[in-house]
Amino acid sequence: MKQDFIVTLDKLVYGGKAMGRLPDGRAVFVPYGLPGETVRLRLTKEARRHAKGQLLEVLSSAPRRIAPRCPHFGDCGGCHYQHLPYDAQLQAKEAIVRDQLQRIGKVKAPPMQAIVPSPAAWHYRNHVQFHQAKDGRLGFVRATGESVLPVTTCLLPMQPIADFWPQIDLEPLPGLERLSLRADSRGELMLTFHAPPDALPQVVSEAGVSIAHVSQGEVLILAGEEYLVFEVLGREFYVSPGAFFQVNTPLAETLIRRLLEMVTLPADLILDVYSGGGLFSAFLAPHCRQLIAIEASPAACRDFALNLDEFDHVSLYEAPAEMVLPALDVHPDLAVVDPPREGLHPAVLDALVRAAPREIAYISCDPATLARDVARFARQGYALQTLIPFDFFPQTYHIETLSLFRRKG
Repeated sequence: MKQDFIVTLDKLVYGGKAMGRLPDGRAVFVPYGLPGETVRLRLTKEARRHAKGQLLEVLSSAPRRIAPRCPHFGDCGGCHYQHLPYDAQLQAKEAIVRDQLQRIGKVKAPPMQAIVPSPAAWHYRNHVQFHQAKDGRLGFVRATGESVLPVTTCLLPMQPIADFWPQIDLEPLPGLERLSLRADSRGELMLTFHAPPDALPQVVSEAGVSIAHVSQGEVLILAGEEYLVFEVLGREFYVSPGAFFQVNTPLAETLIRRLLEMVTLPADLILDVYSGGGLFSAFLAPHCRQLIAIEASPAACRDFALNLDEFDHVSLYEAPAEMVLPALDVHPDLAVVDPPREGLHPAVLDALVRAAPREIAYISCDPATLARDVARFARQGYALQTLIPFDFFPQTYHIETLSLFRRKG
């Protein structure tokens, strides 16, 4: 029989967990706990220096603990902070970014600005991705990661998505990886099946919803439109099935404004690495003589071509950044990078340093990998000038940041 432990939790750490100490001194990480709480837990995973625990009982609650709004909180793996008021979530995230920069990035006094809150703490997502339970019902991966939890409600998607998705009646579809539902700036919806080529659903759309099937980068439109249209700062962006686009549109507008204020413009040459469908390129292109973008996703590249068709001085390379950038003989004034959660590939960082831009703007969705890259840039002569956290994902542990590096000397 596994032993239970009584532990007092000290702080929130990245990943949605609270940290405490076991009697033997090892750190233990506990989901859904809060700093200052005394809890009873059971270990689920052990290592020499740390362990993971399951929260069994809160013996002494934190003063700011509140009741979660969603009935699935704690079972569903999508949310981590519904038991915290929103202002406390913001404070926690700001502290986590600072801690990551200090511990991993070795920045003693991080030049951080205040975190930018989301205009809406609920119903803010323009995109949600479901998985299918064995009986065909839609849901999300459980917090344990073991199976799919069928859900009856979700408080994160925008209202058009929240209103529509409970009406989806879907038989079990073998091979279905996920089902995504997006709402654009006009409230139009697109339902996308991510499944193997032979797993084509039999669909009937009576609600004017566009339906697509995506497999191995190939897109098949089953009903409705080929693109959704998102408006950002008065500019329209076409977004195709399977392509990435920021899920919190109002905060994306704020991020772009802050980016344009932060960097030195106009510029002769700008690099946009991991450019996606051209969200940043579209606002940078009017301020330079040449812009070179790099993106690996075929769907995003097709969107980029549509979204920046008006600019003759913009070029796009469709390939992984770690392949393209080392082969380019360019010396940009500014490089903008928006890498995946893993951060910058070593070959990309090395190539950026060789290209020697005066400034590098770094959009990150993982403060741990950002902090690692901060330390790597510092060793290569680039100093972190400023960093702004953005709360693109309220109720979750995820944090977006915008950083500016400047070449020394």
